[in-house]
Amino acid sequence: MSELADLLRTRREALQPADVGLPPHGRRRTPGLRREEVAQLAGISTTYYTFLEQGRDVSPSRQILDALARALRLTPAEHDHMRALVHGAREARPPEVLVPGVADLVDRLDPHPAYVSGRHWDVLHANKSARALWTDWPALPPAERNILWWTFADPRARTVLVEWEAEARAQLARFRAAAARHPEDPAYEALLERLRLCSKEVRDWWRRHDVAPLTSGRKILHHPELGRLDLGLLVLQVADDPEQKLVTFRAEPADAARISAVLARGELLDTDAARRAPTSLERLIK
Repeated sequence: MSELADLLRTRREALQPADVGLPPHGRRRTPGLRREEVAQLAGISTTYYTFLEQGRDVSPSRQILDALARALRLTPAEHDHMRALVHGAREARPPEVLVPGVADLVDRLDPHPAYVSGRHWDVLHANKSARALWTDWPALPPAERNILWWTFADPRARTVLVEWEAEARAQLARFRAAAARHPEDPAYEALLERLRLCSKEVRDWWRRHDVAPLTSGRKILHHPELGRLDLGLLVLQVADDPEQKLVTFRAEPADAARISAVLARGELLDTDAARRAPTSLERLIK
């Protein structure tokens, strides 16, 4: 229950009495609310709440978790994450297979970039535009065909993603929420350990216990030839396998025309160069 304990502690320390309608009580030796104040707001005993923050072997009911979420002013994503930590499903997971027909749909979206990511953020399929603007996923070793791994381990990501830090933080927060829903799946922890080894940011940010839901919006990319691209972002879950996400981007008409022109010349994809380049794992070993 250490994950739950960390979540409760970090959110308690981030709140001030005024945030929850409590009067201040003089100087505080530690940041945030006191444990007894959170317990009072949630309608539970201080001892029970202390056990939760200490990671004791207790299993709070959904009603208690809901009360704690209200007391700590958790966001809906954080609330769902907390419930998943305690009551997450433990069903067996079959091997991941791309849902039929999705790859054809992704390919037809060119010159608007699109890709499908799986339950562990592996890129299961990407069209030519996405492979050109991010990286040529099929040319990479299988272990590196992963959005999170590329974002944190490949130095090129910090150039491609104009708002790299915000994007990387959001990806890690969404990954935490997904991992909590599947505590029985060791692949999440395995990927996290690889990320911790290669990235100081992952080591630092993971301790913040941030969680976030899937969202649409905008993505700003930079390409050596096309320059800055401001793309609309829409994330869809595949009905036959909700863990598979269809990530689509809408380029403005002028940008779409420029992407089409360069794709037609075959200049965006250099798979031979990608295969010759050292992999992220090789760079870490050196």
